Amino acid sequence: MTDPISRTDALRLVLERVSPLEVEDVEAGAAAGRLLAEPAVATIDLPPFPSSAMDGFAVRAADTPGRLRIAGESVAGRPWAGVLAAGEAVAISTGAVVPDGGSVVPVEATRRSDGAVEVPEVADGAHVRPSGGDVRAGSAVLAAGSRLAAAQLAALAASGITRVRCARRPRVAVLATGSELRRPGEALGPGQIYEANTTLLEAQLDSVGAEVRTLAPVADDRAATEAALADGLGADVLITTGGVSMGEHDLVRPALAALGVEELFWRVAVRPGKPVSFGIGDRVLVFGLPGNPVSSLVGFELFVRPALLALQHAAEPGPVFLPGRLGQARRRSPERDELARAKARVDGEAVVLEPLSGQESHMIVRSAHADALVLIERGEGELAAGAAVRYLRL
Repeated sequence: MTDPISRTDALRLVLERVSPLEVEDVEAGAAAGRLLAEPAVATIDLPPFPSSAMDGFAVRAADTPGRLRIAGESVAGRPWAGVLAAGEAVAISTGAVVPDGGSVVPVEATRRSDGAVEVPEVADGAHVRPSGGDVRAGSAVLAAGSRLAAAQLAALAASGITRVRCARRPRVAVLATGSELRRPGEALGPGQIYEANTTLLEAQLDSVGAEVRTLAPVADDRAATEAALADGLGADVLITTGGVSMGEHDLVRPALAALGVEELFWRVAVRPGKPVSFGIGDRVLVFGLPGNPVSSLVGFELFVRPALLALQHAAEPGPVFLPGRLGQARRRSPERDELARAKARVDGEAVVLEPLSGQESHMIVRSAHADALVLIERGEGELAAGAAVRYLRL
């Protein structure tokens, strides 16, 4: 039996085998959660015209300070049509068009009476948002690989972009294996447990924009396992949970081999999740995650999520580890990196990670209280409280 490979080598092998999915046109308003496969380009200058950043008066800077005649008004959507002449001011609202050559004096800095306004000295161009100051027509609003959340969708809309080019959503099949599994709500017999891993994976997959098909759980039977796997191999990605260890009833890996899946690694030097496997079928990525739910959660974040993001043309598929401080001393393993479930808190400018009690890989209820996975890299001895660490957000 070969030694487990490192976490970084496993991720490298996964990403080397990812071929980004084909690209499609998507209505921008319906693209939440998608990743851009090509840059999104502005159709207009934004702002489209010089606009006021304040309610106040548009004036010529050369006329200030002084008392100026109010020649008109420019409001949002109804610009003043005249030319700002010497000695004149135009009342203006935030977002309204500033007359050519104008600067803006905030209303609170002025005194208005008898059709005129007294203004202080103002710098040329003060409180004016220049045309194209945010983006110029023809420039990229968002780069390829950008994920479209609320701010990104608003930027597309403001820039006049109605359609974007995205990779199609990856199609993912999920299969839980084990004769002991029952659906939540069913009566449990001796030695049986409720199947939770597909619920876990469905939520994780939804967060990365996948189209999910969950197959019916399969018992520990070679023919049934092979049939279920053959069905799942029609997806872009197949994820199994359970059946990848070394027991007599761990049937997933031999069944996949019989179906022509090339296994690239089995067993990774991480805790939890050591028995994770990865292979390639006919244009399908195959992940074998362990049956313990926390192992499945960790394996997904370390290897499956980056693969799904890379399929969708992500520029940096991750995983993205953030800097933090360890809240309490933690013994290291000399053989495996540990991903410890933790609660994050802010202390000054640092994020402090407090590992939870109950780190065993079957303790999914304990894990429900965690909002971070702290990376405790393998080594000798222990990390002291306050040591610099990296973590993944959950």
